Amino acid sequence: MVNIALFGTSADPPTSAHQAILNWLADRYDHVAVWASDNPFKSHQTPLEHRSTMLRLLIENATPPKGNIGFYPFLSSPRTLETVAQARRYWGTNVDLTLVIGSDLVSQMPRWHQVEELLKQVQLLVVPRPGYSIDEEGIAELTQLGAIIAIADLQVPAVSSTAYRENRDKEAVAAPVEEYIHQEQLYECQDAAPSR
Repeated sequence: MVNIALFGTSADPPTSAHQAILNWLADRYDHVAVWASDNPFKSHQTPLEHRSTMLRLLIENATPPKGNIGFYPFLSSPRTLETVAQARRYWGTNVDLTLVIGSDLVSQMPRWHQVEELLKQVQLLVVPRPGYSIDEEGIAELTQLGAIIAIADLQVPAVSSTAYRENRDKEAVAAPVEEYIHQEQLYECQDAAPSR
């Protein structure tokens, strides 16, 4: 059975933390499917087309290159259940799908669209995120809803999209992503030329 990790993100922009997660997943799954999406619980996001391009650039910048990470923009949907249905149409039913979420989403997930149906179709992998402890009550609630959950044994770099947008933390994003940000003039904090 082929094991596929489903890694969608609304990251704005995707950071070196996302790169570390992708590398970790690529070492443990047969294939890692990546896409950018809109999060219906967030507002004021950079348009999806820009976030998709930045995520694709991040994947292309993987070091060493990982041949089992693929960019699948057609999986993008604000409803994860629709994403999983698309994944099943694409890869068929003879695959194991693991949905990768950050620890910050554990408490939010029980409110997702048709979450019980979703949890019948995927396993969950929770990635610890700096500043967000693992919500044991949220894990218990998801388990009651039918989730099969694993916690990733991974320390993610303590960088964030918010820190980049607000403080222009150069360590937070890969060079091609930062170049794209400047080219498209995406964030207000980008008034100076990149100095890499």
